[in-house]
Amino acid sequence: MASAAEQLARNMNFASFAQAKELQKRILFTLLVLVIYRIGTYVPIPGIDPEVFRQTWENQQGGILGNLNIFAGGAVERMAIFALNVMPYISASIIMQLMAATVPSLERMKKEGGEQGRKQINQYSRYLTVLLAAVQAFALAIGMEQVNSSGVSAAVDPGWFFRITVVVTLVGGTMFLLWLGEQITARGVGNGVSLIIFAGIIAEMPRALFGLLAQGEEGTIGGGTILVALLLMLAVLVFVVFIERAQRRLLVQYPKRQVGNRMMGGESSFLPLKLNTAGVIPAIFASSLLFLPQTIAGFTAQGGGPEWLRTVAALLGPGQPLFIAFYAGLIIFFCFFYTSIVFNPEDTAENLRKHGGFLPGIRPGKRTAEYLDYVLSRLTVIGAGYLTIVCVFPEVLRAQAPGIPFYIGGTAVLIVVSVTLDTVTQIQSHLLAHQYEGLIKKTKLRGRKR
Repeated sequence: MASAAEQLARNMNFASFAQAKELQKRILFTLLVLVIYRIGTYVPIPGIDPEVFRQTWENQQGGILGNLNIFAGGAVERMAIFALNVMPYISASIIMQLMAATVPSLERMKKEGGEQGRKQINQYSRYLTVLLAAVQAFALAIGMEQVNSSGVSAAVDPGWFFRITVVVTLVGGTMFLLWLGEQITARGVGNGVSLIIFAGIIAEMPRALFGLLAQGEEGTIGGGTILVALLLMLAVLVFVVFIERAQRRLLVQYPKRQVGNRMMGGESSFLPLKLNTAGVIPAIFASSLLFLPQTIAGFTAQGGGPEWLRTVAALLGPGQPLFIAFYAGLIIFFCFFYTSIVFNPEDTAENLRKHGGFLPGIRPGKRTAEYLDYVLSRLTVIGAGYLTIVCVFPEVLRAQAPGIPFYIGGTAVLIVVSVTLDTVTQIQSHLLAHQYEGLIKKTKLRGRKR
């Protein structure tokens, strides 16, 4: 027999959505904020020559900046005020989470401080966001001051005033996006920061596909190659959706207990362990670590810098063997590291013991923690392999066929799928809560009539 929640979920349809006025307001607010974000990606920073920067961009778009441009919704290509997007905040948040697991004072603040401790750590993440965004903005300013192959600079008036202007504009743009993301989280639907990245990726995907078809019309890429590329992209999307929803469900049994003259308990539930517990975080952090040094090396080498910087820029370019090796290694490392942060087997085993739950055949306490760690370690091996394949596979194909935009796979697809599933789940939760409210109101009315 289905539970009340399952019966309500089956009754959710367009009619129930039309009655959920609060949910409609949240969705409209979210769309309005995303429109504001898209407008900002077309507002250029002051002090640059658009034509000269376009020439510089043509030499850099195949590198790391090309990948960042996808996440920024094309803002890097236009060098808009939102060029850095929220990527500095993502990197800062991951760094703070790693530090909270390794620095004793931050670990105590996270565990013992409760909500106040989490707010304090979040505040530290903001400070670190400003620092990382300033470093990246300064690197971009230095790069734009370098002369290109035509002997001209993208900066109209190079100097410290231009550098400070670029840093203030880009850091301000990042912090404004962060504020918009918080407004979506509080007053809209879904995670605001994730939705901003999602909107940027979705906005660039059609142009990438149209560019691929245009290359087919020009004859630079064969029709069979385009068909294979589209099928591969579809296969990657289906594969990511399947794995992201996959989980290992451990049976949890609760013993029966007597309360008065009645026997209570004896139910069973499941402890779900996702196959990819770390999510898309390892891929994002690996990309962030590889982005900054390669960008600095690429811009400096373009301006006639030292020979060793040119060598670094060439070796760390996307599609190069050294880049692929570093990328895969960092993804695997952060899969295990981040999984150990987000899921603590000892804490989970202790919570089960406190609530009287146990895994059949496993003694509560230490033995349960060891078994959870055993299962999680093997799941993480599969999850790390899955993330590595999905993220590295486009880079390998890029090396074999540079004209095909394989960059719309990998991390971008992971983010799109994860954010979509999370947003749909939240919408369903709002609809379910609305149905519960309606059911409670009907019950109260019937009680008054009686």
